[in-house]
Amino acid sequence: MGAPPGTVGYNGDGAGLISYKEAMGGMKRVAKGGMNARSMQVAAGLTCLQFAFAVYATFLLYFMSPPTTETLVSPGDWPTLGIHSRGRNATSETEQGLQNGIGSEELREGRGGDRRQMMSTVCEFQKIEFEQKISNDSKMIGIKTGLYKEILDFQQRTIGSETLNELMNMPSSSSGTVRPKVTVVLNHFQRKTLCAQLDALLEQTLPFHSVWVLAFGSPNERTLRNIVDTYNNSQIFFVGSTYDFKYYGRFQLALQAEETDYVYMLDDDMIPGRRMLEILSHVAGTDKYHNAVLGSIGRILPFRQKDYSFPSYRKFGSKEAGIYIPDPAYKIVVDRVVQVDFLSSSWFLSAELVKTVFIETPFTFQTGEDLHLSYQLQKYRDAGSFIIPVDPNDKDTWGDSEHRLAQISETTVIHKNIVNVRDEQWWRLFSRGYQTQWAAMNPQQSDAFFFAHSLSEVADLAPLIQKFRSTVGKKAYVVVTGGTYCPCVEAAALLGWNAQSCRDRRFKIFDLEVGSIHKHLSEASAIQDIFSSMKGLIKIHNPSLIFAVSDLDEKIRDALQMAASRRNTTFVQIPRTSVKHALWIPDVKSAALKNWNKMRISISIITQNRVGSLERLLHSISSAYFLGDRIDIAFNMDVRVDNMTLLAANNFEWPHGNKIIRRRIIEGGLIRAVSESWYPASDHDYGLLLEDDIEVSPYFYMWLKYSLLSYRYDPSVSLPELNAIALYTPRVVEVVKERPAWNATDYFKSIHPNMPYLHQLPCSWGALFFPERWREFYKYMGTRYTPDAKANPVQIPKSRTNGWQASWKKFLIDLMYLRGYVTLYPNFPNQTSFSTNHLEPGAHIGHKANVLSHKREDFEVPLLYEDFRPLLPNQKLPSASKLPVLNLFNQAMSLRGLKSAGAKLRQDVIECEHTETVVVNHDTGEPVQCYAF
Repeated sequence: MGAPPGTVGYNGDGAGLISYKEAMGGMKRVAKGGMNARSMQVAAGLTCLQFAFAVYATFLLYFMSPPTTETLVSPGDWPTLGIHSRGRNATSETEQGLQNGIGSEELREGRGGDRRQMMSTVCEFQKIEFEQKISNDSKMIGIKTGLYKEILDFQQRTIGSETLNELMNMPSSSSGTVRPKVTVVLNHFQRKTLCAQLDALLEQTLPFHSVWVLAFGSPNERTLRNIVDTYNNSQIFFVGSTYDFKYYGRFQLALQAEETDYVYMLDDDMIPGRRMLEILSHVAGTDKYHNAVLGSIGRILPFRQKDYSFPSYRKFGSKEAGIYIPDPAYKIVVDRVVQVDFLSSSWFLSAELVKTVFIETPFTFQTGEDLHLSYQLQKYRDAGSFIIPVDPNDKDTWGDSEHRLAQISETTVIHKNIVNVRDEQWWRLFSRGYQTQWAAMNPQQSDAFFFAHSLSEVADLAPLIQKFRSTVGKKAYVVVTGGTYCPCVEAAALLGWNAQSCRDRRFKIFDLEVGSIHKHLSEASAIQDIFSSMKGLIKIHNPSLIFAVSDLDEKIRDALQMAASRRNTTFVQIPRTSVKHALWIPDVKSAALKNWNKMRISISIITQNRVGSLERLLHSISSAYFLGDRIDIAFNMDVRVDNMTLLAANNFEWPHGNKIIRRRIIEGGLIRAVSESWYPASDHDYGLLLEDDIEVSPYFYMWLKYSLLSYRYDPSVSLPELNAIALYTPRVVEVVKERPAWNATDYFKSIHPNMPYLHQLPCSWGALFFPERWREFYKYMGTRYTPDAKANPVQIPKSRTNGWQASWKKFLIDLMYLRGYVTLYPNFPNQTSFSTNHLEPGAHIGHKANVLSHKREDFEVPLLYEDFRPLLPNQKLPSASKLPVLNLFNQAMSLRGLKSAGAKLRQDVIECEHTETVVVNHDTGEPVQCYAF
């Protein structure tokens, strides 16, 4: 419907405002210029018909328009509000006008007279009697402008920061013939800016779809309502309530903007330039920013201080307090897109994204809707918050054309208690995975997260947590689900920390507060919350590992694994009973710990007809600490295995992985039984070979895992000569005919009595073999095996192994001697070891072909039944460079010396010089070439 005579109306295409009087004046000028009497009569007749139709249409509208009711709303009755547009009935309009000091005569004149006069009576404009505040503090100007440049430079390098022209030249879905629909939500309380905002919106180069003027508990509600009536625009609606829904009310209402593409929410101090809807819609339609929230003002949250704490965002005189952008006081103008931690005063986003703000119930409804919106969008939609650049010389591009408005009324930031609440809010969000610009600019590197879903989990993980945090150079933090599941304050108390640890704005314990901020939390919501929070925390802190107990709820486990998989983080679950025995873990470098799950250790048991021995071995294996790793176990039996042994293998329960039973159909003998019991499937596949008369310590797996991580998976360690890790410590020099006694503790006492060492002798009584070396051994033995031991070309000087027959170990000794390989051996008092040999009759011991006698005391050693870490030098494994090296005859020698001794024989499978050793293809074990060492 057109505007009544004398009023200001909004033309249909959004080009601007026109006056009805101006239009009528134009018609009169045409009439004077050339209409004859006949034409005048026809025009008069048409005018009468038009007037009659207008009266009739007005009559229909007046009596057929439904009356608008206004309901007083209580908090529990949201969203029953009084909503109306220009179509109010005459009685209520007259009453409203009288209440605002406007007589019924003036109202009648407004309908038929000068609408501008009516608006000048109704509209109020905020008086700004001072210039924009400009700082003359050179220190602060330097801090603010320097920080802004630092932020912008970083973003320019990492994500790109476009100028306004560059943005408007980007392809956009909003640039087509079908213009996007934008619903504008104006939130008003007591500022006198509504008319200025409506005028600015009516002048937009992209017309709005609708405008909703909200007045929740406003003392100016009647004035605001009357202004909307006066504008007499069917696309402008008023929503009033005597209850103050505060800062979140507009977002709740915006959820109902179903027929629109975008929602543009404005505080009452924002007067947008003429092009703002056009610019914002265009940018929101680009591929890069379609999932973002856009605005004109924002804030960068605090940076960490030198004491590793984070200050208040309102701390004065400090770079670490962050920055407000743009800031005319410091002449900071946004000429490129800048990502901020949250937007203030205006938000432009797709209608679909609005619902994200209510995935979690806000911490408080008293403040912080701006921060909560950005946090929720980042957490659940990977959406950023961006300030759109302006053309400093064109106010039509400004989203905040009169910044001084924010300085003439009270705001939340001048109330100390509100500042405290907002400080607590952003820190709590930071603890729940909100990545601020400081976090993006300063990526952290931590060693470990410890995740606990219950207080009992905190208690069981406590020894490892405390060991990590007391280890020099390690950074380890605790993450608790919080809420009713694992209250942060109680968790801190279990760790010996004070309650303030949960809120003191330092990295120590992160409280996800799962459930505490939701009125009704489903299991699915809790899992989503845990995943989304952990995803953010991992992105900020980059932990090498996340530790949790092995009996963690499966759905939470899946959420943690999924979050860890998005980054280079390893998720580890440790049985509660193993935690206190795994205090060596913090001594391993984080770069090595990342490989925790890469290695696959399988156990191969060689057994035949010693069921008692087998059962003893199986019992000892079952009693070991396995750290929650998956381990397969295989039984390898020759054709003549007895039924009792078969039954023992069949009935054995193995909860840590697959159980495999292999039985030969043709007798192979011990050499095949051992050498064919295992073959690596990958370069991270390791084989532990155990004959059935072996028994192991409960700590054997801890020793293997610790050694592999330290000497095999540490990127800074290069020890290619390492062939295997032994569980056993020998008491005799095995390769010498007299087999003299030998004690490693005495031998290394000048270094450290319990120093582990590298020995050229392979171990057959419990050893873990490396994949590439085992392939190499397979190929070598296949090349060199002969039924007649004397036909073997390798003759190691003074070694009794030269005459060994039917021994797989003889071939491995030859290989290690020729190519300078070594085995890592443990060394504890009295040769106490991780395995022992009970020296029971079998293929070699007690066999009639073996003329040598074996004394049990020379081979059977005590087993370790206590934590071995305190016994090590400095209570940890020494660096690889400090490991002493022994040759085959237990004589000290360097790794280079071992290679030299083997090369001098020149008896390898391919001929090399005496200064060269054989290099093989690690995938096949095939000799490739000679290499000078």
